Amino acid sequence: MIKRGRELEAFERELIAGERVDVERNFRLVEAMYDEAVALGAFPPKDPLEGIEVDIRVAKVVNAVSGAA
Repeated sequence: MIKRGRELEAFERELIAGERVDVERNFRLVEAMYDEAVALGAFPPKDPLEGIEVDIRVAKVVNAVSGAA
């Protein structure tokens, strides 16, 4: 249980604000995650269109919400 939540949030905000973005490191992380997904057989999908209906429904909802704002 976190008893000093506000202090922790302030600390996290300061930590994030002081951290520089390392684009090369981020690309290395993405590449490593991709390689691991391929090694585990999770990517690429056997049927690339599997689940496309769900993706289309989510896109419609997201676009409808962002258009209303």
